[in-house]
Amino acid sequence: MLKVLVIHIFLPVLSFFPPVKNRHQHLLTLATNGHYKLADTLGAPSVKPAESDIAKRKAEDLITFAQTLKGTPYKYACSDPKKGFDCSGFVQYVFHHFNIQVPRSSIAFTNVGKTVDLKSAQPGDLILFTGTNKKVRKVGHVGIVIQASDTIRFIHSSSGKSWGVNETTLGAHYKARFIKVVRLLE
Repeated sequence: MLKVLVIHIFLPVLSFFPPVKNRHQHLLTLATNGHYKLADTLGAPSVKPAESDIAKRKAEDLITFAQTLKGTPYKYACSDPKKGFDCSGFVQYVFHHFNIQVPRSSIAFTNVGKTVDLKSAQPGDLILFTGTNKKVRKVGHVGIVIQASDTIRFIHSSSGKSWGVNETTLGAHYKARFIKVVRLLE
């Protein structure tokens, strides 16, 4: 009987409160003593996720989308999934899908974003390399970091042995061509 009485006391009051807009969905909770009470968060402001959490989720979504394009053939100067991608066309297409504007040519990534140390790379960062001639130390290739633990993995569109959009580990070949990592998602 007491439970019903408590509910009847609170129900008219609840109509004056706006719905809670955070992860707590229940306005009434069952207390440990068996009685109902108002949820602890009623009237509390909703908690905004940290910007780093937003960037992390955006990176996860970006990578998931990029991975749906694996197997798309390489095509120089192209950014159309029906025809193919070159490296910067692939990166531009993926970022544009999330309304993030990036350059169309790999060399234009030289001064874009925040440069971060390779050891600090995170999924969603861009990894920049020389072109096929590693002696010419200017950006000529770009990929998206998808794993940044002990081993760096990236997704890119390659004209080399693993032709087209594929995932690659940062091995000796790419380490010799490595220029820098840049972060756009913050």
